Amino acid sequence: MKTLSLQTSYDTKLNNATYDALKAFQLNTINSDTSDLTNSKLRDIEASANTFFNSIASNFNMAGYNQDILAEYVPALVYTMYDGYYIYSQYTNTLDDTNDNKVTVIDENDEPKEIEGSDAELSNPSNSSKYLDTTYKQGERLSGIKPYVFYSCRYQYDGNDFVITYSLDNYITIQGKIGGNWVNDGGYLLDNVGGDGATYRSISIEQAETLKEHIDATGTEYTYQKINGVKYYKDTDGTWFSLLNGTKYKQPTFKDQSDAAKRYYKEANDFKNRIKNIYKLEGLTANKAVDENGNLLMALDENGNPTSTPKFGNDKIFDFGDMSGTSIEDSNSNFNQHRLAVIRYSIEKNLSIAIANYNKFSGADANFQMPKLKEDEWEKIMNNVSIISFLQGLNIGGKIYNGYSIITNNKNQEVVNEDSIYMVTNDGQYHRANDNDLVGNNNIIQGVLNIDFERKSKVEEDTGTKYFVPKQYYSQAITGCYTSIVNQNNVNATDNFYKYMAEKGGLLAQKYFTALGRERYGLYKTNVDPEKAKAEFLQS
Repeated sequence: MKTLSLQTSYDTKLNNATYDALKAFQLNTINSDTSDLTNSKLRDIEASANTFFNSIASNFNMAGYNQDILAEYVPALVYTMYDGYYIYSQYTNTLDDTNDNKVTVIDENDEPKEIEGSDAELSNPSNSSKYLDTTYKQGERLSGIKPYVFYSCRYQYDGNDFVITYSLDNYITIQGKIGGNWVNDGGYLLDNVGGDGATYRSISIEQAETLKEHIDATGTEYTYQKINGVKYYKDTDGTWFSLLNGTKYKQPTFKDQSDAAKRYYKEANDFKNRIKNIYKLEGLTANKAVDENGNLLMALDENGNPTSTPKFGNDKIFDFGDMSGTSIEDSNSNFNQHRLAVIRYSIEKNLSIAIANYNKFSGADANFQMPKLKEDEWEKIMNNVSIISFLQGLNIGGKIYNGYSIITNNKNQEVVNEDSIYMVTNDGQYHRANDNDLVGNNNIIQGVLNIDFERKSKVEEDTGTKYFVPKQYYSQAITGCYTSIVNQNNVNATDNFYKYMAEKGGLLAQKYFTALGRERYGLYKTNVDPEKAKAEFLQS
């Protein structure tokens, strides 16, 4: 009983520390003007990891463990992002023997001197003066973020050799050789688009919207455009600017109204046509998946040996359909089932390696192993930005503690899920999109991304930190609907927002599909040319 009580206590402490880490990541990304940039994202993850270790040390302080000791029992932290993930763990630093580099040192005369050579040469004391002190050493054991791993899968057949990178929604990137040509393309996968993006599932899409929000606590509303993860605002004098760490930077003149929603559906339909008619991938089946060496990916038996069964089955991946059956964007489509399988396989494979390798580094007397996660836990991981933390090897009396925690978050800058859209009504409230009171409601003003109702802060030199909510909506204070946002007891259960909205129809469906398209179109994508994307929204 004491052992079980202690295990429950440790589970709670680990959950609390993981929650603190995710909350820190969420707050940093919401309040950052640069959270979509890679270097900023790494900074936010480093800060989140530090929060985790500080929090877990505080939680375990009464148990007699300090932060340095506990760090030896944490084999890995995993941060799942939009189209890949980071693993925070220990690794051995290996410097580049071929990369030319230069460092400035102080010679024997106390004068600066530039030394040229490879990273490895410059770090080797036998090749350097006694005054040379490089930051990293060859073979040094470090803790930090490993390189980003994409949710990718390679396919080979009939001379084709390409990689598809999946994401937490229906966006994919295709890179490689198809039909003898090099392809580098990407887009959202949708069925049921009509009229060159004017309709989706027979629901009319708003052709142009005026988007406004606050950027500080002054009460001034600014018209804006969101392009490739960056918001551009129209100032009170008619000029446009972007924000970087609170500083305004002048920008060219953009259109006052956004047609991002229509572009989202039109470009998705164009991408579908390229897949079918140019790349000829409609017949691609999951059994064409191969590993990095070109070997077919096969399922493993209970002993870990390959079987004759393909790892991901034999179904068609691009199962385009229509509303009468299963559409490719539906959660139960072949595409989505394959997408989730690829994401799970990638995380399991690399995380198992990271944890197994940790046995070589750790000074703890424990055998670190990848635990078997439950199916419902994988479902959360594969559909949300999340943090997975591991704490293993602590003695709790009758057994050795091997715990893990999974905390997910759907309020972030990384991904727009189907339930990330809230609906604003003219009574000054915002609702979940499946709020029962919205069905047949003709007082819906606009669909808004949920994080735009999160409080942000801005530091002013003269008045200190001021707080504001971006979406106060035309100077009217907007509050969350009690029954759908707080209690959540007036929402219609659905696992398919696409079908739900098409069935309900009316203004609700129009505002929802418009907002979903607009917000997804504005997300940061690594393969999008930012200048080209901006050009589409500039005034002619």
